[in-house]
Amino acid sequence: MNNFTFEYPYIFIFLLLIICIYKCPVKIKEIFFPHTHLFTKFSSLIDKEKLLYSLIFALLVTALASPISYDAKLSQNRKGRDVVFVLDASGSMGEIGYSKEQQDASKFTLLKNVIDNFIRHRYDDNVGVVVFGTYAFASVPLTYDMKSVAFLLDFLTVGIAGENTAIGDGLENAVQLLHKGNAKSKVIILVTDGYQNSGIIAIKDAIVEAKKAAIKIYTIGIGKKSGFDANLLQKIATDTKAKMFIATDDKELKAVYKELDSLEPSKIRSKHYLNKHMLFTYPLSFAILLLLYLLNKRRIL
Repeated sequence: MNNFTFEYPYIFIFLLLIICIYKCPVKIKEIFFPHTHLFTKFSSLIDKEKLLYSLIFALLVTALASPISYDAKLSQNRKGRDVVFVLDASGSMGEIGYSKEQQDASKFTLLKNVIDNFIRHRYDDNVGVVVFGTYAFASVPLTYDMKSVAFLLDFLTVGIAGENTAIGDGLENAVQLLHKGNAKSKVIILVTDGYQNSGIIAIKDAIVEAKKAAIKIYTIGIGKKSGFDANLLQKIATDTKAKMFIATDDKELKAVYKELDSLEPSKIRSKHYLNKHMLFTYPLSFAILLLLYLLNKRRIL
């Protein structure tokens, strides 16, 4: 199935310059259209020539935007990682004051914002989200659709899974979610501000399952250092060949995710679509033909 897109859609902003053909003072027009004197040379052709110049300019901009057609099915064969965020949504995550700039924002809200920014750059990763409190559940299944992940993140709130902290249940749910993925590299990013005090799955059992599947578990303790079990988080990360982080405020949290982006880099989205066909020659050729037509008409006149 063929699909159509532009590789550089932002180029279309230059179409606004067409307005200058009709509205801008002559001195400004001359910056973009050096031969504006031709517009008024033949009064009977003023409107027609302006229209042709506008069309030529629009076609050239379209060519610069690089229109292409490609095979969507083949372009979906991605080679990124399977990544599952395991987020603590217990009552303590509703505490405010975690950010100096956003005093009224809760830790959970700020965490969601950082994750939203993080996943925007994970072009080829398969991302899922598990939330835990008194119990745990998969709120976002593994997907390449980052817009859907961001959309579903907005619906998560503090206490959505209860007020306690079931870290083991959260990890077990993430491991089960990752079993459904096909990527060779599998990663869990656990974020919590508390101690394990709930759930039916022992953390050590979840770690054993993760190690069997070669899953790395990066751990992040957020908030006051006395608020979470740093030794436990360090052990989880060490046992799965990952790393443990501490983020006492939102700036440190952003720095952690920036480091994670370098530790677990996503494949850069390739501009070389499979079965890609360059289509810029069509608008470019049409623009040249129209320009030759105008030049030839002036020569006759």
